[in-house]
Amino acid sequence: MSPLLHRKASSGINYRFIASVVGHMCLLETLFLFVCCIVALYTQGGDFLPFCYTLVIMFLVGGTLFFYGQHHKNSRSKNTGIREGMLSVTTTWLILSLIGMLPFIFGRYTADPIDAFFETVSGFTTTGATIFTSVHQLPVGILLWRSLMQWQGGIGIVVFTLALMPTLGSGGGLLYNAETTGIKHDRFMPRITEVARRLWIVYVGLTILLCILLMLGNMNFFEAVCHALTCISTGGYSTRDSGILEFNSPYIEYVITIFMFIGSLNVTLLFFALWGKPKKLFKDEEFRWFCAFVGICIFLTTAWLSYQNLYDTPEKTFRYAAFQVISLISSTGYVTADMNEWHPLFFCLGMAMMAICGCAGSTAGGLKMSRFMVMVKNLNNEFKKRIHPRMVTNVRFNGNSISGDYVIQVLAFISLYISLILLGTIALTISGNDFITAASSAFTCISNVGPSFGKFSMHFAYATGFEKIVLSLIMLAGRLEVFTVICILQPIFWRR
Repeated sequence: MSPLLHRKASSGINYRFIASVVGHMCLLETLFLFVCCIVALYTQGGDFLPFCYTLVIMFLVGGTLFFYGQHHKNSRSKNTGIREGMLSVTTTWLILSLIGMLPFIFGRYTADPIDAFFETVSGFTTTGATIFTSVHQLPVGILLWRSLMQWQGGIGIVVFTLALMPTLGSGGGLLYNAETTGIKHDRFMPRITEVARRLWIVYVGLTILLCILLMLGNMNFFEAVCHALTCISTGGYSTRDSGILEFNSPYIEYVITIFMFIGSLNVTLLFFALWGKPKKLFKDEEFRWFCAFVGICIFLTTAWLSYQNLYDTPEKTFRYAAFQVISLISSTGYVTADMNEWHPLFFCLGMAMMAICGCAGSTAGGLKMSRFMVMVKNLNNEFKKRIHPRMVTNVRFNGNSISGDYVIQVLAFISLYISLILLGTIALTISGNDFITAASSAFTCISNVGPSFGKFSMHFAYATGFEKIVLSLIMLAGRLEVFTVICILQPIFWRR
């Protein structure tokens, strides 16, 4: 056996690299916890000590992992690969969720650890489903922590960390590929840390701009910050029980609608558009498909609501329709109306929106429009082959042919995605939920949307512990693009 083959056959998983990555991210997380400590101390809301305890635990865990993995470059550094990337990303999300839930427990804002875990996973995955029925009663520090979790989860904790921690070196590319999946656009910088840093600049800039615009709409500074953090990340947590509806401001609703749409676009293409190359955005085939899909959904929803005569003016009908459609398509999950009153036809349309969601490379969840395009184009080619069996056709994206292997990968992803929805629906119906509640809850969690139809349309406070665990696992799988999590569960993943 050649030395190369022998090295590949005997190579195991580089746990020191994984420890180094997770340690870096836990240490970075202490900065956000520190901000919450300062805010809690200033507002005297009673949540200062819970954040202090959590910060110390996060620092100890991060420091220990960092110390263990700090020599990863000298320990089998050449053996880092896709398995290390998958494990690093999955472990990071799990550990940050487990430690990030501690302020809810230490502060006794919920007595059930399952509730705290559900809330934290929903935050970091930008799902936005909550177990709290009275959000406005939570202290300011906790409200800020919920928003910061979603803001980090939106850009991807991994990509965010790469922008600030270039010490990961060549391993950064492994994390970037494990975190951001879908059809890749041309990278615009030669180094992965530079890519992440430019994306982070766009992300922060849009967040600040949205915050300013919301304050111009008479939203106070704190609430403007929280909603800017959760809107641009397409997360959906709010500081009010009734969400955006409680502000009773058409201006705020239109501004948030626009930024939810922006949040569902490819961040790389947004960079080009903002830096003087808007043609790259408008020439992108996925962007055009996405705009068409959004327009069709808004038109159909507006027409349906007008037919039902639910609202008194055409402007209000359009505003509610546009807001709710983009909220679902972007996987943000803000609510300005009780969608249970919009009748089953919208339920079907809403399921389609929650399944497809935004563009590849965006903060949105779901299948992504790029995969939907590949599926539709491949299906169209199959129809052509039925008529002309000898025809040779390829799926094309932005004028370039896509390999057959990638088409198979997309179809496999969609199959796995649907299978997880079915399994989640079955699990929720076993616990006594009706089909609409079970199916929409599975859909909304795997797509990281947030609101559901039926019993859990506003919150998940009354879901059982079993249901919350199932939905938490589905949220994690959806945020990590399902393959990352499912691959880790395969025995072949752990073989040498």
